[in-house]
Amino acid sequence: MPSTSATETLTAGSVQLQLLPERAVYINAFKALLVSDVHLGKAETFQHYGLPVSSQINHATLQRLEALCTQYQPEQLWILGDLFHGRDGMADEVIDTWLKFLHRTQVSAHLILGNHDRRLQDILSQLSVECFVEAVDLGGILLSHEPEISENRLNICGHIHPCLRLKMGCDRLRLPCFYWQAGQTRLTLPSFGEFTGGYDITLAAGEVAYVVAEGAVVGFGK
Repeated sequence: MPSTSATETLTAGSVQLQLLPERAVYINAFKALLVSDVHLGKAETFQHYGLPVSSQINHATLQRLEALCTQYQPEQLWILGDLFHGRDGMADEVIDTWLKFLHRTQVSAHLILGNHDRRLQDILSQLSVECFVEAVDLGGILLSHEPEISENRLNICGHIHPCLRLKMGCDRLRLPCFYWQAGQTRLTLPSFGEFTGGYDITLAAGEVAYVVAEGAVVGFGK
């Protein structure tokens, strides 16, 4: 049976993770806000190849992130990879939008480089974000872009943009989700960006998909 709340609290060891319907995680113990796969500049990448996609996507994404920073007042913002989509999308407007977000929030931003932005490290180092090539230990939690195998600690990652397909009578839904794999002590975050695809997961025994729907987090488990 699904369980529903505006937010969902997942306890892993001694750490409580607050799963937010904005597709982010807040860890109060570290005053840390976690998101993954923001993909700023994806619209501009499509524009570079002649496809008319609105640049308002970047503003909408960062407005949601700014609202979370205002609400939770995090001391740290951790982006688990793919803050920017690619070099072709690094237009001046995209960079300016990011810098204005940092100026307004005054949040300390940290980026674990993902497969899309590893080649942008030379640019990112100038954009007021601390970059990490490898996974990072945050108070005993392993933060990474791709999933990591870690026997003794929780791994929080992104990369796969997990989604769950639901069938309810004649209705079919495909929704982004937080993917909890208890056997591997791993939580995979949904993509935060407004303009991203998704990967359909299939739940195994003991796994839970915390689906994001209509401003709430809904847990579906096996």
